[in-house]
Amino acid sequence: MATFKLFQPIQVGRVNLQHRVVMAPLTRYRGNSKHTPTDLAVEHYAARGSVPGTLIISEATFIAPKASGESFHVPGIWSDEQVVAWKKVTDAVHAKGSYMYLQIWALGRVASVEKLKKEDPSFDYVSAGDVPLPRTPEQEENGEDTPRPRPLSKAEIAEYVQLFATAARDAVERAGFDGVEIHGANGFLVDQFLKETSNNRTDEYGGSPENNSRFALDVVEAVSGAIGEERVGLRLSPWITRFENPGNNPIRVFSYLVAELRKRHPNFGYLHVVEPRVKGTIDRTFEGESNDFLRAIWAGKGWIAAGGFTRESAIKQAEEKGELIAFGRYFTSNPDLPVRLQKNIPLTPYNREVFYIEGSPVGYNDYVPADTSISVAG
Repeated sequence: MATFKLFQPIQVGRVNLQHRVVMAPLTRYRGNSKHTPTDLAVEHYAARGSVPGTLIISEATFIAPKASGESFHVPGIWSDEQVVAWKKVTDAVHAKGSYMYLQIWALGRVASVEKLKKEDPSFDYVSAGDVPLPRTPEQEENGEDTPRPRPLSKAEIAEYVQLFATAARDAVERAGFDGVEIHGANGFLVDQFLKETSNNRTDEYGGSPENNSRFALDVVEAVSGAIGEERVGLRLSPWITRFENPGNNPIRVFSYLVAELRKRHPNFGYLHVVEPRVKGTIDRTFEGESNDFLRAIWAGKGWIAAGGFTRESAIKQAEEKGELIAFGRYFTSNPDLPVRLQKNIPLTPYNREVFYIEGSPVGYNDYVPADTSISVAG
């Protein structure tokens, strides 16, 4: 029987992968309290790169202290200490014959105001516009409001663009990553500009598909200029309403964004697009929602699909559309996931309760491969 496309080689940007099973970016809080990766990350990523020719996308990584506002154990890439620590990770992954991209990240209005102020009392709570996050059920019950962000000024927008570019340059030129993935999904800062439900600006950064897309395209342009467009990926989640107010209809804005991306950057690395069936870490109900409108625009170019795939659905997706498939939770509990999927070896169940234990190897480095003597190629 012919080998399924999921386990066949493919080129992405400058790297030649031996299969199409991609490790998705997974926030896991295993850095130290200074936003620096530790030897836990070296061991973790090396194990998940143990099947040669695997593409690993790192956990989301802050481009600057002001872009944070989450656990101090989430890594960054703005200090020499962080760059050196990441270089140990990429060296370990490369020694296994695999490849690694750094996902670069800014939170915007998803940040915790309290944690942002702990980073630096001078940091403002900002977003594309001044639309607050939807209230949680607990806030509604208690009659509490969510804080209202301050819209970024044009000068601050330009600063963020350059912070993304600097992070990308440091990732590739100093920390040894094979490329970077811009986090433009899941309600974070880039996505806040893209979504009409979070962007109520009336200047050139809001109010139309062209304007809503401007920040994302500016970031892509700057990052591509820093490291080469073939080394750059962009993660998008057109339909995901996590952190969003009702009324999201992404087709206008995202159609324009992807068409412009294809026109301006013909050698762009890939799009990494979240399927509408997931919302953060849980499944969601959807009707009449599909990413096929973007697939039609991006046809023939690198595409990673993410979101609740099983072995069967991943094989089917790769066969029919030729796409790469990102796995998250099952890569946590199965370091040798590509081999397990190819050989149909039962997967070790994951345990969500231990996903986010700060600085601990538990639920992070205590899973073992099924058989380290086999590979996708063998």
